[in-house]
Amino acid sequence: MHFVYVLQCTDGSLYTGYTTDVERRVAEHNAGDGAKYTRGRTPVELVHVEEYDSKSKAMSREYEIKQLRREQKLSLVEL
Repeated sequence: MHFVYVLQCTDGSLYTGYTTDVERRVAEHNAGDGAKYTRGRTPVELVHVEEYDSKSKAMSREYEIKQLRREQKLSLVEL
């Protein structure tokens, strides 16, 4: 399976990413081994996950979420 996830960083910002293993990826972000964006914003909290059966669908959805305004992202994750 393929997943799109949204993290809330310690500074309140939101980060969207793609993975095949959500738990491993969140642990990587919190260990400072994730995306450059999250390295200085740990700890991160998983606030939203979507599951897809293909990488292309997941990557398309990741792009869609990244194009949303902050208010729309907050509505999506219901924070």
